[in-house]
Amino acid sequence: MLTIEHLDVHYGDLQVLWDISLEVHTGEIVAMVGSNGAGKSTLIRTIAGLHRPTRGLIGLEGLPMQGLTPHRIVDLGVSMVPEGRRLFPKMTVLQNLEIGAFLPRARKEKDATLESVYEIFPILKARSRQAAGLLSGGEQQMLAIGRALMAKSKLLLLDEMSLGLSPIVVQQMFDVVLRVNREGIAIFMVEQNVPMTLKVAHRAYVMESGRIVMQGPARELVESKHVKEAYLGVC
Repeated sequence: MLTIEHLDVHYGDLQVLWDISLEVHTGEIVAMVGSNGAGKSTLIRTIAGLHRPTRGLIGLEGLPMQGLTPHRIVDLGVSMVPEGRRLFPKMTVLQNLEIGAFLPRARKEKDATLESVYEIFPILKARSRQAAGLLSGGEQQMLAIGRALMAKSKLLLLDEMSLGLSPIVVQQMFDVVLRVNREGIAIFMVEQNVPMTLKVAHRAYVMESGRIVMQGPARELVESKHVKEAYLGVC
C-alpha cells in the first residue's frame, strides 16, 4: 500500500532524515519507534505532504505522492492524526467530526460513518454538542482519531498518539488502534511508547538520529537486545 524509497529530508541546510525506505501493506499496523528527536514526526509529516523530501519516492498503491499538497494526499486516501491533536477548540465535537468528512466521497457516507465513530467512541456522542476545548486530553485524542476516520481513508497516520496521556487512557487508545485496524484500515504510527507499540504492531522500524537502524516483525524486535536495553529498560 504505502511505499517509501530512499527518502531524504532537510530543514534548510540541515538534513534530518537519511535514506529512509519502508513499506506498509494492506491491513497492517506498522510502527516507527524511537526516542524523542529521532525524526519520526518529520517522517510522518513528510508522508502527509507537510514537508517536501529532497530525495526519494513516496507512493500509495503505486501512485506517487511526493510533492503533492496535503489536500490531494487526503483525497488519495491518507488521513493523519497530528501530534498535539490540532482540534478546533471552540467548535463542538460534532462540528470537528463533520470537518473530517469534507471530501465528496466522505460526505456521501457521513451519517453512517458518524454512527460508526460514535460506536467506537461513545463518549463523543454523549458530548457531541460540547466544545472540543472542554474535553479531557484523552477525549480530545479520541476526537482527533474520530475526525480522521470520518474521511473514509485507506491509511491512517498516527503521530505520537500516546503523548501526554495517562496510562489507562494510553491502553484505551491502543485498543482503539486494534479495533480500527480490524475494520480494514492500514495504520502507520510513530511512537515513543515502545512497549505498547510493539504489542499491537505487526511490523516495526527503529529510527535513531534520522536513520532506520532496525526493522522486522514486532515480536522479534521486542526480543532484540538493543531494543530491550535502549527502549524497554531491560539490561
